[in-house]
Parts: sequence; structure tokens; C-alpha cells
Amino acid sequence: MTTTHVRATCPHDCPDTCALLVTVTDGVATEVKGDPEHPTTAGVLCTKVSRYTERTYHAERLLYPLRRVGKKGEGKFERISWDEALDTIAARLKPLAASAPEAILPYSYCGTMGLVQGESMSARFFHQLGASLLDRTICASAGGTGYRYTVGATIGTDLEQFQNAKLILIWGGNPIASNLHFWTRAQEAKRRGATLIAIDPYRSLTAEKCHRHIALLPGTDAALALGMMHVLIAEDLLDHDYIADYTLGFAQLKERAAEWPPERAAEVCGIGVAELVGLARLYGQTSRDGDAVAIRANYGVQRVRGGGMAVRTIACLPALTGAWRHAAGGIQLSSSGSFPVNRAALQRPDLLKAQPRTINMTTIGDDLLRPGSPEFGPQVQAVIVYNSNPLAVAPDSSKVERGFAREDLFTVVLEHFQTDTVDYADIVLPATTQLEHVDAHLAYGHLYMMANNAAIAPMGEAKPNTEVFRLLAARMGFDDPCFRESDDALAARAFDASKAQAVHFDWEALKQKGWQKLAMPDAPFAQGGFATPSGKCEFYSAQMLADGLDPLPTHIAPYESPASNPELAAKYPLAMISPPARNFLNSTFVNIKSLRAAEGEPHLDMHPEDGAARGIGHGEMVRIFNDRGSFVAKARLTDKARRGLVVGLSVWWKKLAGDGKNANEVTSQRLTDMGRAPTFYDTLVEVEKAPA
Repeated sequence: MTTTHVRATCPHDCPDTCALLVTVTDGVATEVKGDPEHPTTAGVLCTKVSRYTERTYHAERLLYPLRRVGKKGEGKFERISWDEALDTIAARLKPLAASAPEAILPYSYCGTMGLVQGESMSARFFHQLGASLLDRTICASAGGTGYRYTVGATIGTDLEQFQNAKLILIWGGNPIASNLHFWTRAQEAKRRGATLIAIDPYRSLTAEKCHRHIALLPGTDAALALGMMHVLIAEDLLDHDYIADYTLGFAQLKERAAEWPPERAAEVCGIGVAELVGLARLYGQTSRDGDAVAIRANYGVQRVRGGGMAVRTIACLPALTGAWRHAAGGIQLSSSGSFPVNRAALQRPDLLKAQPRTINMTTIGDDLLRPGSPEFGPQVQAVIVYNSNPLAVAPDSSKVERGFAREDLFTVVLEHFQTDTVDYADIVLPATTQLEHVDAHLAYGHLYMMANNAAIAPMGEAKPNTEVFRLLAARMGFDDPCFRESDDALAARAFDASKAQAVHFDWEALKQKGWQKLAMPDAPFAQGGFATPSGKCEFYSAQMLADGLDPLPTHIAPYESPASNPELAAKYPLAMISPPARNFLNSTFVNIKSLRAAEGEPHLDMHPEDGAARGIGHGEMVRIFNDRGSFVAKARLTDKARRGLVVGLSVWWKKLAGDGKNANEVTSQRLTDMGRAPTFYDTLVEVEKAPA
């Protein structure tokens, strides 16, 4: 018996990007644990990833290429060989590539966050093909755009400093479910005497464990931040030296904040004036006392019409109080901008012969149903899906389903399991899991470059994404040497070692250790040095003005709310948000029985008064609906949801829900104010008892 321990990395769309130790006995992975030596993982994994062997060896793993034999959506397939699969795909793509390459569309996101398996060889393939580009904006681009306008790059407070803060605002996130290792640091700060405040429409697991919970209305975060600014300025809870030395546009910001007295801001947010004033005073006074004040802003803030502006507005707060002076102060939205990723070397955009159109992944429902036109270009005739499950995760799901159901649409899906999307595929290709391939990773919640070593041989005939696109490139006749580059060679290009923060990057050394911290300052903006055009934190952004946006922080009302759209609210009076369920990660892990059992069944949290007004009792099945569609869930009457709000934890595979639908039946394809991102939490619905 031979036992080894292989260093690996969690690939999933989570800021923690944990370092893994995989125990392998005689070629079989028997255990996945957190690496106790990795400073952020510290030997601890979430429940989902600690069961990763259950996923890898799942009885329903896709292990062989398949060809559809039933109608689209029925999920009926027959096994074929790789040669048959590749020949079929090439035969369908070659005529399109010759006449209308933009009729071919890749669709992928963060099923793996790996720089190699995510977007290296696949990007090269589609660039050489001349296919439509995909605007990959479904998660973080609104907030990232707003943050960059303000700070210059997605750089912020180091995760390893949060335990030293005296006050932590957890704004728009539920880290117990989605950022466990930040929560560990926040708990340590709490033990040391820090105050934790959750700002979230819903009293999540995290909010329940904080000292205070501010339950504002969805889409009103910018109004709260503006009200805080008003108090900070009016009561002179400011760091005037920091403002003078390291910010731009304070005079204009002061005028804007004057328009947002606490009474106005509190009314917009649906909270008490004293709540808002107390929060602002605590934020300002803690900094004035010389203590570190930190904000952990998460992506719940940005999934509304004004989401980008909301993040931009919140990101101004640390510069007003000088919170950036402290290593444990400031704000973290994402750390991804700290990593000098060598994307051009990985993705080879120089292979493009012309600039193709770009299709937004959020509007895939409309775009698959759109006929060809001079404005749109050719109708989409082929979609290659990998690292994503659009039938479950994309908004306005009924349109997505109708689009993928087109008989004339050729669909290829690379997958581990027979997801909702696989059911609509013409050809299915079995993909390797993280234990079966090589990859390199950045993180968006910490500062470590990460390596993933293959722990076991691929199961069945599964292949890494990179190998699939190498084989397809050969079938298409692409002869550039870049299509023969190995995964290790790709990983060796992942980070730009000419940049100071990654000057020590060496792929072979990284593979051996598993992780290596970037060379970043403890307090990145203690003395300015922002990556904006001015080099300062920009309260006033000339670039935003040039881009047609308000150059100052402001509140942008949701598309769908009683305040902004009273006519729609008369018909659909309840706001709905659909944050991640604790036991799922987007639509990953939903088919793992033990995790699905822990989650139970699709349910909808609603306030008891809202339930009583509709004659709905606790535990009754309800129908949630609007003009876009409907889905069914079990009602849980609870004051975790504030009045006027319902919460449907997501994202269920539709086929594993009782009615074959999920929360995205009612969400919209409308985009955010900046970053072209989705508005999942900008949704009005009505709820009624489900028909018996």
C-alpha cells in the first residue's frame, strides 16, 4: 500500500481559495483536508469541499462522451467515442467558422477559478476561431468597476489583518456561508473586543452573530453610505490630513453629502434615523480614537441597478476617516487586483484577426432568441458551455430555456454531471475535477498565489478543459504552436514575475510548496499610492464623467421597488433576493445528496406579517411569481426577513426542485449602472399559496 499527500487548491468561486492536502492511497483519493500550514486556510475547510472525494467519485459522474438521442431538455444520450464527438463538433463548427464565426459563442464562468483550466487554451481556441466574445459579468463586475473608479484597482485590506480591527462592518455578505476564513478572523477580532456590524436586508447566519444588524431595503446601500458621510462631515469625524494629502474632490463630495441628511437617507433605506446616526458616529469615532476600522464589502451590495455606484460610494468611507492608515483598516471588496496575472500570455488575444462582437452572459436568454440583424450580427448557431450551468444560474430562466431548446442551435457542454444545461446539449464531453488536473490560482480574498497538482489519474475518459480545446484545435486545423503548450507550461506563465509583488514567482517551486504570498505592503494605501489617474482616492472621478456617469457618489434607485416603480409594486409588492445557500456554491454541489439533504428543499423566508396578509402558514407550499415567471417553494415564516422582503436561498438545479424551476424564473436580464452586471436582487414578486 502506497500513500502520498498531494498539494492542491480549491477551485471554486469563493474568496477563500483554500490550500488542500489530498491523501492518495494506491491511486485513489481517500481524503481532502485543509493545509494546516497555509496561513489563511489553517487546516479548515467548508463542509462542501471537505467532501470533495464524494463529488469526484460520485456514481453519476460523466465519464464518457455522449450524443443526444432524445428531444432537447429530455436528457437522453448515448455513449460515443472521443473521435466521434470531436469529429461531430468540428463538422458543425467549420462551416460557421468559414462564413460567420461570430455565430459561435463560448459560455463559461467560474466553475473553476483556475487560470489554466478556466480561460487559457479555451480562450486561444475561440480567439483563433473568431467566435463572439463573452462578457463574463455575472458575478463581480459592477462592484469591481465602481471600486476601481474610486481606488484604482481591486486592492484592499489583507485578510490576515482583520483580527486586529476594532470595528468591522460586514456589508452585503454572509461570510459564514461564503467566506469562512474571513469569518474566523472576524470572530478573533470579536474576542479581542471588536464590534461587528452586519448590513444586510436579511438576518443571515452571520448577521445573527454580529453585535448589530442593520436591515436596510435592497438596493439602498449607497443612500446609507451617503447618510453616514453627512454625519461624518457635519460632526467633523474626519481625518483632514489624509483627505488633504491623499484624496481628490472633497469639496464636491461635501456638497453632495449635504443633500443626504440622516432623515432622508434613513427613509430611503427603511431604517431608523438613530440607527444610521449611531453607525456613522461609531465608524468615525473609532477611527478618531486611533483604532482600526475595516469594511468587508461583498457582492450582495452590487446585484441591483445602482450596484456599481453603491460599492463606489462605500469605498469612499475609509479615506474620509483615514482608516487606510492602519494595516487592519480600510476596505476589502476583492484582492484579485493585487495579482499580476499574465492574461495576454495565457489567452493570446493577438490570435484575433478582427474584433468580434461581445455578448453579455447575463442576457443569454434574449440573445439566443434573437434573430440575426445588421445591429446584432449573425444569429447564434453554436454554443460551447464549460465551467458554467446557464440553465440554472442565468436570470429570466424561461427565456434561457427557450433559447437552448432551439433545435437549430448546436450545443456542446463540458461537465462533471448531468446538469440542467447538459439536458439541452447535443454533445456532452466529460471534464476532469480539480483532483485530476494541473492548475494555477489567484485568490480574491487573500494574497497567496496557489498551485494545484493532479492527485489522481482522470476518471474514465474525462479530460481537462485544456486538452479538450487542444484536440478541438487540431480537428479545426489550427497549427499555431500555442495549441500544443502543456498545462505546466501554461501555469508557468500564470503570473508576471517582472512585477514587484510576484518577483519570486517560480512555477516549479510553487508546485512543491502549494502557495506563496505576494509581496504587498501591510497597509496598501497608508500613504496614498492609489492606482487612479490622480494617484489619490477619487471622491470626484473625471473618468466617470467621461464615461457618462455621475462623477460623485450618489444613490441610484432600483429598477423594481415601491419607491422607484409604484405601479409595478402595486402588482408585485414584495422585494426578493436570492443569496447563496450555505450548502451549495452557486449551482455546484446541489447534486451531492448529503449536502442537498442538509439544505432540505427549496424554501422561501418571509416575515410573519407578510405571510398572514396572504393567508400563508409556516411550512405551506407557496408560488412566487411576477410577469417573468414563477417557482414553488416551502414558506418559512421568520423575522429574519424584514417586512416587504422575501428570501429564496439559491441556486437549486431546476430538475432537483419539486416544480422543475428555481429562483431565476423571476429574476431580470436588466443590467447594472456600470460593469454590465446582473440585477438578481432587484426583483419584485408576489407570493400566494401554491395550488394543491
